[in-house]
Amino acid sequence: MQIAIFGPGAIGSTFAWYLARAGHDVTVVARGARLDWLEREQAIVRGDGERMPVKVASSLDVTIPWDLCLVTVLAPQVPAILPTLRASAARRVMFMFNTFEPLEPLRDAVGVERFTFGFPAGVFTLLVDGRIHPTVRSGTTVADPVWARVFGDAGIPTVVEQDMQGWLRSHAAAVAPLMAIGTIAAARGAGLTWHEATAHAAAFEAGFRIVRSLGHKPRPAALRVLSWLPRAAVTAILWAFGRTKIARDLGRLGTAEPRMLIDAMNAYAPQLAAPLLAIRP
Repeated sequence: MQIAIFGPGAIGSTFAWYLARAGHDVTVVARGARLDWLEREQAIVRGDGERMPVKVASSLDVTIPWDLCLVTVLAPQVPAILPTLRASAARRVMFMFNTFEPLEPLRDAVGVERFTFGFPAGVFTLLVDGRIHPTVRSGTTVADPVWARVFGDAGIPTVVEQDMQGWLRSHAAAVAPLMAIGTIAAARGAGLTWHEATAHAAAFEAGFRIVRSLGHKPRPAALRVLSWLPRAAVTAILWAFGRTKIARDLGRLGTAEPRMLIDAMNAYAPQLAAPLLAIRP
């Protein structure tokens, strides 16, 4: 298949590496320093040096009927590229990034027949000196069963979820406190105090109250169970999480995403968001 990946940062580059290894014709569309690096290498390079050749472009060729255009830029960068995606001959456009916002504007921009959404929940990657250091587990979730199979066959285990809006908002409610914890752990080189963990547990509860207030049942089922745990149990889980390498690695991704998610939840339900604002990095 012909696949274009718009935004080959850590996640986009991971998908490019696996899809190219599976034999697909992959083009990555990049800018700035990442574009310069990829133009020199003409490949996605893993930390161990294993290379997967890809085509590199500074803009999306809108005349090519891409089987998939995978959009992995950050949510605030999407409006700038929507005109290009709208004009593209791509058969399918999959957006893949953290968001709490409604998906309808994206669907309307590219057309309901082409639109789909996914999230790389099973993929964690650090991008260091141009090379990817990926960890790929189960958990990546998409709305389109065809692409769930393609990703799975490429080595990225993927499940299908029809209610991606509810799934994304549930994910935001869960991950915003985790990312906020990560920023503390990375800066401090140590975990949270019990008092700090309690504050983040309160934020976790607040996020799910907002999700439910918007008419969503938390998804998937495992997250729904976690959302009903007593605060003391959530506090213990978060306290332990803050002492892991995963938390410190998550914190190295920066503060932009947790701030964005918390601000979005606050915009939709300010009367419920005070505990989230209290932990905003």
